[in-house]
Amino acid sequence: MTTTQSPTILVLAGSLRKGSFNKLLAKHAAAMLEEAGGTVRHIDLNDYPLPFYNGDLEASEGLPDSARTLKQLFHEADGFLIASPEYNSSITAVLKNTIDWVSRKGSADETALRDFSGKIAAIIAASPGALSGIRGLYHLREILMNINVTVLPAMRAVSAANDNINEHGIKDEAARRAIEKIAQQLVKVTSAMKS
Repeated sequence: MTTTQSPTILVLAGSLRKGSFNKLLAKHAAAMLEEAGGTVRHIDLNDYPLPFYNGDLEASEGLPDSARTLKQLFHEADGFLIASPEYNSSITAVLKNTIDWVSRKGSADETALRDFSGKIAAIIAASPGALSGIRGLYHLREILMNINVTVLPAMRAVSAANDNINEHGIKDEAARRAIEKIAQQLVKVTSAMKS
């Protein structure tokens, strides 16, 4: 009988703020992924400081150490779950910058987009506002799909996050169930890709 190894899911929030609702959302989604049978690597982008991507800097100094570490984490993951805040109807600068650095080649013999191609992603968001961050998720979906990531069709954004998310969980029951279902689907699809 063949057993499928638990897929590794890299979980991150596109925020640096200590009290970020999206960091809380990522934390709760990570627990749901583990309950669904995934192996979770949950990272905080504060731990991987990066300069703004600059081709001159890359040419003169190569990839920063944090970029190389992130590339390895993305490379080792079977899938990603990203909780993405919405800034001015799009994604955050820190998330875009992370994606830009990770998309670069770490060596001349590395294949293009090695750390993204063929991976599966789930995207979620939280916002105190009524639109809940959904506009930024459409931008994130487009970016990820353009770098050869398959993004699950279902996505969920939690509105009124200041009332609906805290350290203990997601209070909005419909949102909690939807994110739990997304987590289960991400584990199922990444498991199937591994087998």
